[in-house]
Amino acid sequence: MTTTNRTELLDELSWRGLLHQATDEAGLRKHLAESPRRVYAGFDPTADSLTIGNLVPIMALRHFRRAGHEPVVVMGGGTGLIGDPSGKSAERQLQTAEQVEANVNSQRRIFERLLGFEGVDGGAAGGATIVNNAEWLGKLGYLEVLRDIGKHFSVNVMIQRDSVRDRLHGREQGISYTEFSYAILQSYDFLHLFRERGVTVQLGGSDQWGNIVAGVDLVRRVAREEVFGLTAPLVTKADGGKFGKTESGAIWLTAERTSPYAYYQFWLNADDADMPRFLRLFTEMPLEEIEALEAEHAKNAAARPAHRALARHATALLHGEREMERAEAAAAALFTGDVASLDEATLAEVFAGAPSSEHGKAELAGEGVALVDLLPLTSLAKSKREAREFLSGGAVTVNGKKADLETRLTTGDLLHGRVALLRRGKKHWHATRWG
Repeated sequence: MTTTNRTELLDELSWRGLLHQATDEAGLRKHLAESPRRVYAGFDPTADSLTIGNLVPIMALRHFRRAGHEPVVVMGGGTGLIGDPSGKSAERQLQTAEQVEANVNSQRRIFERLLGFEGVDGGAAGGATIVNNAEWLGKLGYLEVLRDIGKHFSVNVMIQRDSVRDRLHGREQGISYTEFSYAILQSYDFLHLFRERGVTVQLGGSDQWGNIVAGVDLVRRVAREEVFGLTAPLVTKADGGKFGKTESGAIWLTAERTSPYAYYQFWLNADDADMPRFLRLFTEMPLEEIEALEAEHAKNAAARPAHRALARHATALLHGEREMERAEAAAAALFTGDVASLDEATLAEVFAGAPSSEHGKAELAGEGVALVDLLPLTSLAKSKREAREFLSGGAVTVNGKKADLETRLTTGDLLHGRVALLRRGKKHWHATRWG
């Protein structure tokens, strides 16, 4: 991993598209250049994993670390009990303390992978720390919050924030005092981290701008010191669609939610128009390499060099080199039809979301089952007549081998003794499972 010069960090964040706003960019630039700083970003545990949109601030933290600064990840074990109204049109469903704690423990693995932590509240490993704001927010008394923190907040200012104003103007859905108070608690996080850990910079998504500014103001009012805030943009696709959403749902940062293969495919199938931006945002490749890939892609778009580089880098970053290579091999096998080369675990992962059907293995005894009879029982043909047309036209394969009207499926055709993979054309797969 290349190292970023501290004086050039904001420039790099800018050309990568990771810098949206800063409370005082000139002051922040000087502050970061003078000496190593501690910079924090907060993540509320609303689920047991994070979606791919959270990768943007995490990538920014990685660049801070490369420049010699210390990232501090704040897990919202305390604020997660309240719920952030930012970007929400309705009140969040409150989670139990047990749910929040379980989500914190689950999400921690993501940060350990991407930023190299030793553990919650542990010492820095390679210049990184992770803490849980339940540790200090849980000790705050209500009177203490009102007297020592609340007096520094103007309700007039708070209700002008988009996240609050939009909800106040809604006829049916207002905003509870609980969510209205969220900004106060997040601001206190910054004050606590400044006092106890010397954190002087807060990073977040652009939807967090109001909360970040409030935190900067609170530190200035209470501690009489200057701290800084900056935001990364919320990413959308070139066509205006929501980033990180597919037909099958959200893309997550844990293998249990989104397999390494599905993650690899997400990047591999990104739109050409998104490539320049995604290469800058989601890899740590130098600008010269990115521009060289773009030039290569312009000459031979069919080879998809930029897509392959993005998929390799992004998958290796999150899941490691071995899982990236497995995903790449699986993608190649599907492209060529050589699915018989895949090991059982990879096969199960790749076809986990594919159309499938269950059958009794006894049907394969003797001469087996005629494919023309089997196809109408799958998603590949609606009738026996349609099955004949596909088979006579050479459109069907079994485990990558061309099939015809005479093809019969036997136990010898089963991959790993259980699965036969049927394909019609280039894209339509169906997994038949025999037990």
